[in-house]
Amino acid sequence: MENSSLRWGILGCANIARKNWKAIWNSGNDRVAGVASREADRAQRFIQDCQACAAFDPAPRVFANYEELLTAEDIDAVYIPLPTAVRGHWVKRAAEAGKHIVCEKPCATSVAELNELLEACRRNQVQFLDGVMFMHSRRLARMREMLDDGQTVGSIRRIASAFCFRAAEGFYDSNIRAQSHLEPYGCLGDLGWYCIRFALWAMNWKLPVRVKGEVLSEFKHPASPAPVPTEFSGELLFEGGVSSSFFCSFLTDTEQWAHVSGTRGFLRLQDFVLPFAGRETAFDTGRPTFEVKGCDFEMRPNDRRWSVEESSHGDASAQESRLFHNFAAQVQTGALNPLWPEIALKTQQVMEACRNSARDEHSRQRPLTPKGG
Repeated sequence: MENSSLRWGILGCANIARKNWKAIWNSGNDRVAGVASREADRAQRFIQDCQACAAFDPAPRVFANYEELLTAEDIDAVYIPLPTAVRGHWVKRAAEAGKHIVCEKPCATSVAELNELLEACRRNQVQFLDGVMFMHSRRLARMREMLDDGQTVGSIRRIASAFCFRAAEGFYDSNIRAQSHLEPYGCLGDLGWYCIRFALWAMNWKLPVRVKGEVLSEFKHPASPAPVPTEFSGELLFEGGVSSSFFCSFLTDTEQWAHVSGTRGFLRLQDFVLPFAGRETAFDTGRPTFEVKGCDFEMRPNDRRWSVEESSHGDASAQESRLFHNFAAQVQTGALNPLWPEIALKTQQVMEACRNSARDEHSRQRPLTPKGG
């Protein structure tokens, strides 16, 4: 690693890769060394566009195909934003080539496939991480303190979240998220993954003992073999009676909120995936009180806003930049972080169990049996 920087290769020119190019540029201990595409001209245009926004010196080079990038000696790690249906193959090849891996979500088409991929990473001693940016926000660490202090929220009893956006015109015709042969989980994989991850995080990575999933609407692309969920709701039940619900949709207008209810109060935030624009991130806690004074009935909110100094985006303190900074710092220790692949696997397990529950015509509930972790 030259100049103590992790040298990144990007497989493909997906739109999200532009954001992560700048995140790598802002991280302070990473640099993009190359981009591979099935079309060399497309990779060259991608590099030129990104260099105009955040320039690396030397400029990253174009690789004619993915395999060429994976075998390059000047690439230490790869970012893989390819469609879920083909992602697994290239994650495995990257592991076999000794490259550390950050991949988009969902991480695989099934729990079985992800187990195989993670075993390949362990066998080849490479670090694996999924691209859930909010996991690296300083705000999340502050929220953890609140949940663990026993006073602000108390014992968790309920977690609820929603992540939605209303698909633009033409989305269902051309976007891969509406095509089951590329993204078989639809909105559940694209949006529900974050809701499930938040619930698991809040529960300190305990798996639910039972899940219930419901496809509320779906879309069948003419070129795809099956429909994908376009609206999905899920219910997770944990030991001790703690429950969690989530809703994700390509039909509902943009929202991304999470709420944790406890025996002594609540914690809520309106932007748990993508922080609202600004130089700080924030969340609220509250413990409403109800008082009866003769004929007067008073409900007082007792809310408190907490803020954390970190940028919402495009800055070294932003969560996406911290993801790549933290990843490089971990790799540079020479040791692997086993928690990162473990929580990816648990998220995949819950997501798959929700989908299977929704497919079950006879019983909408099914137990979740941990596999591989």
